[in-house]
Amino acid sequence: MPARPNPLMGLPFEGALEDLGPEYWDVVEAATFPLTRLRFRNNPLLHQLGLDPASVSDDDLEAAYGRFEGRAPLLALRYHGHQFGSYNPLLGDGRGFLYGQLRDRHGQWQDLGTKGSGTTPWSRGGDGRLTLKGGVREVIAGEALNRLGVSTSRTLSLIETGEALWRGDEPSPTRSAVMVRLARTHLRFGTCERLLFRRQPAQLERLLRHVVALHYPHLAVIHSDGEQRLVAFYGELVQRVARLAAEWMAAGFTHGVLNTDNMSLAGESFDYGPFAFLETWDPGFTAAYFDHDGLYAYGRQPIVCQHNLRLLQEPLAMLLPRGPLEAALEAFGGVYAAHYRRRLLRRLGFDDGDIEVGALADLPDPVAPTLRLLAGWPVAYGRFFAALAEHVRACGLPATADELVPFIGEAPPPPRTEWLAWRDVWWRWSHAAAAGPGTATEAAICARLRRWNLPEAPNRPVIERLWAAIDERDDWTPLQQWLAQTVSPGRNGAG
Repeated sequence: MPARPNPLMGLPFEGALEDLGPEYWDVVEAATFPLTRLRFRNNPLLHQLGLDPASVSDDDLEAAYGRFEGRAPLLALRYHGHQFGSYNPLLGDGRGFLYGQLRDRHGQWQDLGTKGSGTTPWSRGGDGRLTLKGGVREVIAGEALNRLGVSTSRTLSLIETGEALWRGDEPSPTRSAVMVRLARTHLRFGTCERLLFRRQPAQLERLLRHVVALHYPHLAVIHSDGEQRLVAFYGELVQRVARLAAEWMAAGFTHGVLNTDNMSLAGESFDYGPFAFLETWDPGFTAAYFDHDGLYAYGRQPIVCQHNLRLLQEPLAMLLPRGPLEAALEAFGGVYAAHYRRRLLRRLGFDDGDIEVGALADLPDPVAPTLRLLAGWPVAYGRFFAALAEHVRACGLPATADELVPFIGEAPPPPRTEWLAWRDVWWRWSHAAAAGPGTATEAAICARLRRWNLPEAPNRPVIERLWAAIDERDDWTPLQQWLAQTVSPGRNGAG
């Protein structure tokens, strides 16, 4: 009998970036690995790509994304970047390829990008590989952020590849893997910076028209003039990045390496290296052990994102007047503040729409009291919101503010002044919401608390616990359970 066709090989890839020409990429070949063993598959993403997950076997995934059978060309993208304040013209995809581009079942453009798939002209002496632990961390980051409502890339598959790798920041030798992620685009701020460095305005304009056509197609309807369209693109990118920074901050997430080569031209979060979720609330918390000066600390992320957007103006100024770009960037602060407030309200169980407009004027805003309480109470940031959700589910909305007692039993008592201030504000919001014009009954508030808060946030101790089971016993059950119970119940598989 003829071999059953691999459904992944039949995906309707389009050569949009390939058609731009070789100025933007290099054709590369994937490494050959000693083995391929699927460790994670993201069935919801297979469905998003138009496939029935039941029709895609583990071997299909290994063949397509571990052995790279039947797919060419693979492209290593070229870019530069500002890294920790210094410009680096020697960057580019050093261990990742653009595997393919296609539209998903919603008509949205998606890139399939690899990581750990082999060396490229931009590997700079590296081995082009990914550690298995690094791949596991990427799975956790993407799934947790997606559950928390952050615009993020996600891992489609993770395949162990049977090599022993040596790394300075992990106990070595350590296991190897190759992953494939789904992202809106792998084009970065640094892609534009490279074209400024090379003084190639025509190539930059060609690139930006490609980005707008694929990721901002509505702008072509609004703006017939090409210059106006590119200015509008920058203005919308400013707003997307401002919202993204607000989403990170509300999620308690620290990216760790906010270089311009890690900033997407679609305004999406991606490329998770030394990320970390907050333990206690601390604006000075850093994710990268080498960030000695705290440049990319948790609390600095909005400032850094705004600065990176200003750096992007330098290449754009080859094509556009500076004034409209500066004017667009001025919107960053207002967009950020409004979106951060909405996202933190959601984690507290609320939405402005739950409450009569007139009543809102009489309610103190809960954001500042929440942050003051978290700053003075040494509890895990994610645990605070999870415990609030558990308490409301178990006890319901308290009839009076006095009935709301500290709900994290394993923690020391909160500071009294900050606790009472937060308690009274939260209670007033909960009762105004439950009495409001929308559907914010007690059950709806409880459901929102459950939806937008993880039962267990993947901070460093949690990730180390999940990894230890894999590293020491090759036991993937704790990770499977964490994904199923904490992030996406009943939807993902690992093993």
